Amino acid sequence: MNLASWVERNGRRLRSEPAIAEGTQVHATWGAFAARVAAIAGGLYGDLGLAAGDRVAIVMRNRPEYLEAQYAAWHAGLVTVPVNARLHRDEIAYILDHSGAKVVVTDEEHAVDVVPLMDSVEALQTAVQAPGPEWDRLAEAAAIPLVDRAPDDAAWLFYTSGTTGRPKGATLTHGNLLMASLSYFADIDQVESTDSVLHAAPLSHGSGLYGLPHVARGAVSVMPGSSAVDGAELLAMLRRWPGMSFFAAPIMVKRLAGDAALAGADLSELKTIIYGGAPMYLADLEEALAVFGPRLAQIYGQGETPMTITALSRTDHAHRDHPRWRDRLQSVGFPRTDVEVRAVDPEGVEVPTGEVGEVVVRGGVVMAGYWDQPDETAETLRDGWLHTGDLGSFDDDGYLTLRDRSKDLIISGGMNIYPREVEEALLRHPAVAAAAVVGRPDPEWGEAVVAFVVAAGGDTPSPDELGRTCTEHIARFKRPKEYHFVAALPTNNYGKVLKRELRDRL
Repeated sequence: MNLASWVERNGRRLRSEPAIAEGTQVHATWGAFAARVAAIAGGLYGDLGLAAGDRVAIVMRNRPEYLEAQYAAWHAGLVTVPVNARLHRDEIAYILDHSGAKVVVTDEEHAVDVVPLMDSVEALQTAVQAPGPEWDRLAEAAAIPLVDRAPDDAAWLFYTSGTTGRPKGATLTHGNLLMASLSYFADIDQVESTDSVLHAAPLSHGSGLYGLPHVARGAVSVMPGSSAVDGAELLAMLRRWPGMSFFAAPIMVKRLAGDAALAGADLSELKTIIYGGAPMYLADLEEALAVFGPRLAQIYGQGETPMTITALSRTDHAHRDHPRWRDRLQSVGFPRTDVEVRAVDPEGVEVPTGEVGEVVVRGGVVMAGYWDQPDETAETLRDGWLHTGDLGSFDDDGYLTLRDRSKDLIISGGMNIYPREVEEALLRHPAVAAAAVVGRPDPEWGEAVVAFVVAAGGDTPSPDELGRTCTEHIARFKRPKEYHFVAALPTNNYGKVLKRELRDRL
């Protein structure tokens, strides 16, 4: 099963229908897209001398050529290495070198960082700028037939965001990505060829993964005109492209929910906002529901299980009359159709309902392993289960609530403290815009709870005020011992707070 077969089929079935758009304008029909994919695949083989299994990296902003490169590489039996274009040049160099990429496709904006790497990345043979003359020459090559791929053949090296160190390349197979796409249909949404998917987040990660089921069903892939979609731009695209869904980090959902242009606007053509990748705090989620209505779906997953572990459905979000509705909103939902999920103790034994354990998962969506990292693979894939490193507990109804990353757990005076519950308490104070909690070594208690707080507006709350707020909602021993007021929290490109940087400050 070669994923590029979707493009080939749609090129016949939906020949004259839009496949890719830039803003409100059609960039390519399915017939044109399929023809370019088959020709570029021929150019990668004939002109650049690549062979099945070779790696092709993609370093560019979201644009039509991104999808051309991805599906052409798959058509030719190659493995794609999508790289977050916002990374530093040294981080890009590491991924290119580690993956052994022979070709990198980039755009004019990023060529200044990528092209000089030709001298230092050993396997790298060619950097192709798209759009550009060399890309056009590849598109004029003789088309080649779709190269057969087995379900366990590598398709995508998904490099993790690296919040705790060097990124690792999760090897996602054609079978993994097919299963993730089918799970989307089962648990998130049905997709029709009349629908659309907006790529407002990087194609190198979540948005690219959720684009797959839309390509499979022949929906149009829409590239926004700006790098940071605002309310006015979203409304313009909704008027042009019906049935629109998009993936967004919680920070983007929060920003759009506060955009004045969307207040009272007609959102009838907005189908689904899929959010995930970082915590969505309850107050922010309730505000987003007030603006967008029952169009939110949360996913919990990792690159190692391409965004497919649990889901909190649109129905769950809308079920306000459920007695535990707010508790469910703070969960990450119910296990997806294609996986088994457990919470286990350090010996791998499943813990009882309500108790916290490490979240483990198994199923056809789980990665084949980390690229060229056998020790890390063996550590993560143990006894047939993927060990996520996340700590969570199941309730009586089978909904999973994440407590924290295992590495972020604070043990103070022999008691386990999960930073997220402290952060949730702090955010109940009206003068707190954002908060992150970490532990620092303490000679008496082992670790002490420390909070980094971003004040809302010009009012900075006092530590005593924050202590009282915490005491109203959590046990006294969980309260922060000290507070640091900062202008902003350090985050990576996906909105995840970099807690290692906060610990470094201490």
